[in-house]
Formats: sequence, C-alpha cells, structure tokens
Amino acid sequence: MLLTKLLCALCIVLSCSLNSWAQEADSVHISLKNRARKTIKVPEIKANIQPYKPMFGTLGYSGMFHTYSTVTKTPSIAASKERLLTILKIYPNPVEDQLNIILSIAKDGTQTTIKIIDLLGNEVVTLSNERLNAGEQTKSFTIPSRLNSGIYFLRVLAGSESQVKRISVL
Repeated sequence: MLLTKLLCALCIVLSCSLNSWAQEADSVHISLKNRARKTIKVPEIKANIQPYKPMFGTLGYSGMFHTYSTVTKTPSIAASKERLLTILKIYPNPVEDQLNIILSIAKDGTQTTIKIIDLLGNEVVTLSNERLNAGEQTKSFTIPSRLNSGIYFLRVLAGSESQVKRISVL
C-alpha cells in the first residue's frame, strides 16, 4: 500500500511537470516604442520686469574679454543719458513706525509718487504724491498702523522712471 501511494505521487509529479513543459509561451507582447506623453502646461507668470542689461564693455572699457580689440567704443546714447531717479538709501529696514528715504531727482518739478505695495503687487498705501525739485531729497513717513508685519515693496515713481525696493515691516 505504501508502494502504491508512492507510485501515485510520482505519477502526479511527472504529469504536472510534463504539462508545464508542454504549455505555450505567454501571449503578452512587450513593446519598447515611445508612448505619447501628456503635455503638462506650465503656468506663465507675467510681470513688468525689465530685462538685465549688463554694463560690461559699454563705455570704452576693454576688460579681459576685449583685450585684443583695437577699436575703441564710443559711449552709447542710453549710457550717457542721466537717470531721472536714484534711490540712495532706505532706513531703518526692517521698519517699525517711521521710514526714511533718501533719493536723488535729476530734473526740477518731477512728479514723484511713493507707494507701499504687497507681495501680490496690490497697492497698500500711497505715502507721497508730489512734485519734487532737483537734487537730493530726504523724506520721512509714518507707517500706518493698519499695515501688518511682513515683507512689502516700496515703489518710487518719478516721471516715467520707476524703482522698487524691498522693506520689512515689524
């Protein structure tokens, strides 16, 4: 009886192994072709930012990249044009209650506007909107109490020129 059980087990093992050898290959076909990928649309941020224009080599300067040049450059018209607005200093920064600005105006009677804007570009408060004389001006402003602590930008418009500086309000 033990011999018959052993023989049956051996037959089962052999028949199972023969069936597995006799099976056909899988019908799965693997393709290495490129599949069409979904295009991801990247959001575009539009801002009024002027492109960077390096001053390197504009005023007849022959630096290390122009050492073999024998032609001297004439000053360009844009480089010789004097800036209408120059912000010299903003202090104290971070500011608590009073903000001081030292700026230089090149032309008499220039309409000058000083505004505080938030990180999203929204105007929070207009500090000044007046005509200024030429020369160096020092202006002091009290920060409104409705201004929360955080980072803001100070935008100074003089004529058609604009400059933006970052300030921190405590």
